[in-house]
Order: sequence, then C-alpha cells, then structure tokens
Amino acid sequence: MTVWAAPRATRPVNGRVELPGSKSITNRALVLAALADGPSHLVAPLRARDTELMAAALRAMGVGVEDRGPDWLVQPNELHGATIDTGLAGTVMRFLPPVAALAHGDSTFDGDPYARERPMSTLIDGLRQAGTAIDDFGNARLPFVIHGSGAVAGGAVHIDASGSSQFVSGLLLAGARYDKGIEIVHTGSSAVPSQPHLDMTVSMVRAAGVAATTPAPGCWLVEPGAISGRTWVVEPDLSNAAPFLAAALLAGGTVRIPRWPEATTQPGDALRQLLARMGADVRVGDGQLIVRGTGTITAIDVDLRNLAELATVVAALAAFADGPSHLTGLAHMRGHETDRLAALATELTRLGGDVLEDAGSLTIYPRPLHAGVWHSYADHRMATAGAIIGLRTPGVEVEDIGTTAKTLPDFPGMWADMLAGQVPEIP
Repeated sequence: MTVWAAPRATRPVNGRVELPGSKSITNRALVLAALADGPSHLVAPLRARDTELMAAALRAMGVGVEDRGPDWLVQPNELHGATIDTGLAGTVMRFLPPVAALAHGDSTFDGDPYARERPMSTLIDGLRQAGTAIDDFGNARLPFVIHGSGAVAGGAVHIDASGSSQFVSGLLLAGARYDKGIEIVHTGSSAVPSQPHLDMTVSMVRAAGVAATTPAPGCWLVEPGAISGRTWVVEPDLSNAAPFLAAALLAGGTVRIPRWPEATTQPGDALRQLLARMGADVRVGDGQLIVRGTGTITAIDVDLRNLAELATVVAALAAFADGPSHLTGLAHMRGHETDRLAALATELTRLGGDVLEDAGSLTIYPRPLHAGVWHSYADHRMATAGAIIGLRTPGVEVEDIGTTAKTLPDFPGMWADMLAGQVPEIP
C-alpha cells in the first residue's frame, strides 16, 4: 500500500490556486461535439483521467479528437462499435452508452473493479425503452454490450433516476440524434439529485442548438434535430477548489481562486455560501474568489442533496467545528466512486472521530483526532478529504493519493505549492 504523508499546516496559508478545467463541462462538451454536424473546438478542457478516458473512448468509436496545444479539436465521424474503458468515471459509463447506441456494431463497456459495483440499471432500462439492444448478462451493471444499429428510435422513457442525475444527462446529451428525440419521465418518489448538473446539461444542449425543455418537474424533452458544432470555453472546475478553500479555514490565512465565473451552472459555486456559513470570510472581486479563515469553524446543518460532490470536504471541516454538524440528503452518495457515507464514517472513526451514519446522512461530533492511515477507496474526493484532515492532525498518511489524478493531474504538487504560498502553473 502506497501512502502519502499529508502535510501539516505550521503557519497560515497564503495561496493562489489556478484550477484546471471543469470535468463536468469538458465531458459534456466532448459528447456533444462527437454528435455534432461539424467540428468543435474545446478551449482549456480538463486533461485528467476522466476526460482522457472520454476522449479515448470517442476516438475508439471513430471520432477525431485532436490535440491543439492545450485545446481539443473534435471532428465528428460515422460511429462504429468499440471496446470502452470507463475507468471509474461516472460520466463515461453513463454518457457514452447512449452514444454507442447510435454506432454501427457492438460496443463493450467495462472499467475499474469498483466500477462494476456502480448502479447502471436505470440507464440500461432507459436505453432499452428507447429501442436499444443491450446484453448486460443479467447483472444490470458493468460489463455490458451495446448492440448498435446506427439509429435509435427514442421517444418516451420512464426511469427512476433517484440514484444519479447522470442517467438523465446521458440520455439528454444524445437524445437529439434519436429518431423521435427523447422524453424522460422520472418515476422515483424522491427528486433526482444534483439538480445543478441537470441544469448544466440542459443549458449546454441548448447552447448546441438543440430544442430542450423541462415541461414539468421530473420531465425533460429533447426534440430530434441537429447538434451544432461550436467553440466550448471550459470554466475552471469549481468543485476542485473545495479542499484548497477549506485549508483557509483550517490553517488560517487566505486562499484565492482566479477566474471564478460571475455566473455558472457548476454546483461548486455553492462553496461561497457553504464556507461562509462555516465561519469563513468570503469575497468575490476582480475575477477571483477570496476565502479567509477567521479562526472559527462553525458547525453546520445542511442538506447536500444537490451538492454531494462537496460533502467530503464539508465533512472534513465538520470534524474540527465548534459543535456537531448534520449533513443530510446523501443517500445517493452510496453509489458514487465508493460508498462515501460509509467511507467517511469509517475513516473519521479510525482516527478518533465520532460519527453517526444512517441511510442518507452523517452527524459528525468533533473529537481530537490522531495519526493514522486515511484510506481513499480509489476515490479522489476521499483522498482530498484526507489531505484536509492532515492539515491539523499530525501523522496522517493518505493511501493512494494518486487517485486524485481523476480530476486533478497533480494534486500533491498543487497542495504543496498552496502551503508554500506559491502559484502553481497549469500545463
């Protein structure tokens, strides 16, 4: 087992952190570009494991994805069957099967060992309702084979997407290329989680010239038609700012994130409100977000149903708060890269914490933490949570810090530069 000694903050931070591009925007733009009626230009896309897997999969299906310096030029071509490595990327395993359904020939999907545990039945069911032949070997998970015929009938599909918004987004991104378009009706008793990511998908589909509407709550409609090639300028990944901004609360001092957008559909923008509620001084100005620690970490009671990708950082901060914190709306996190509720409860308890875990929430009672190994479970957000814990807890070692390359190509280097007050350069 490879471990990384998490640096302890011995002085207030004074960091300026340049974030790479958004994974969510990059992978949505790649899919839309692959299905477009002409070439597309992705400006400053994220170059990390999840996006490289998406680009490699599209190339395997016949799409041209060419390096143009730091950018990508995407040239659509006729799609053919391929063998797709999804890694542990939810966007790859859930956005590409609806694309592969349009290909000529069979496409086999498989990924990392834990990828085979991630829920896929909702998407498989939806694609079958849309007219796609799929062999899932009776498992409704990876691996499975999409039998592409070059066209998909589309039309109305009724699915329970309570487990992930990615099931809806995957169908929406490809739906305009289906003969009847796609109408998605959510049948679950609870709302689809991560509403900001659905808003992002609908916004980007519309930006590509597609008629997409939400005629009623829990219903999405995409009309059949062309998808326009265009230039996509990729915003910085705001959720990846979370561990760096949390450092300002834990270590004191100030962390600045340049190029913070004035308006965005990224869920990470909620960091401004969350961190302010937890005691930070938060300001936006001159094109950057500035977070300053005040010496207090305030306990929080918050529903994170639409902000689950921030939950690991909020939980890590809560371990040092001035009272118990209650994080709710997190049942769907059990189907993320790992069961994040169980993982957070286990790792905080392992280091001396006191955590009450139930079906969809965590209650965290601050206790003195001690040295030990923080396990990442091959989950990038668990790994960065361990780095946060290590800022205040001597002797914390994070297992498999390299898993952060999923969305941050050099997290350890960026973390060290922030603590040293340096400005890392993005390649």
